[in-house]
Amino acid sequence: MDIAGWVIFGCAVAAGSYVQSVAGFAMGMIVIAICGAQGAIAFPEIAATVSLISFTNIVVALHGHVRQIDRGFFSWLAAGQLPAIVLGFWLMTVLDQNARWLLELLVGMFIACGSLWMMIRPQPLRTQSSALACLAAGTSGGIFSGMFAASGPVIGWFAYQQPMDIPVIRATVLAYFALGTSTRSVIVSLDDGLTIQVLQLTVAALPIVILSSWIGKSFPPRVSDATLKRMVFSLLFVMGSVIIFRSMY
Repeated sequence: MDIAGWVIFGCAVAAGSYVQSVAGFAMGMIVIAICGAQGAIAFPEIAATVSLISFTNIVVALHGHVRQIDRGFFSWLAAGQLPAIVLGFWLMTVLDQNARWLLELLVGMFIACGSLWMMIRPQPLRTQSSALACLAAGTSGGIFSGMFAASGPVIGWFAYQQPMDIPVIRATVLAYFALGTSTRSVIVSLDDGLTIQVLQLTVAALPIVILSSWIGKSFPPRVSDATLKRMVFSLLFVMGSVIIFRSMY
């Protein structure tokens, strides 16, 4: 990877970490969108790096909040997630080897559609979703996690509909993400996907994540949370569209 690729990757990690520290979401999608639109890093390596970076970030965010996890809700989500991650990773591998343009198209569609989906505020349910619904949501999120190392649009939407306290939802979602990113990293390792470049990208990203997260907490943007989300999701939509266009032409 040339110097320009490293600079773009560093900027993507900085932007994603800053937004994550301020708004609590979208680091993985931002890194994948920027690097995917630029095209200097192969998507499997981007996804593997995002998994490792996200896991570190999530563990820090979850520290001190483990007791707030709704274990029953989490268990059903996890039961659907684990086998689906294997399926999603297998699909990504097959497409990368045999139809890379289709994989890029799906990445672009995931980012563009996911950004639009997350702009819509979910309406709270009167009663908590059934175990079967949780299993289905966990499975859907697991497939996206296996393929794209990101499942925020699916699980975020589903979880924030539940009639539970926000701290409980946040801790449960973080636990789901922690399980997903760690499981995916193990699968990548077993598949010999933790290449030298993935490890180099991860090591280079960690200090950027720490610094950008500190900047985000110390110097938040002077805009409302709603405005920030609209700005981020609009940018993600544009980048997703760029990836879609590039995959087709």
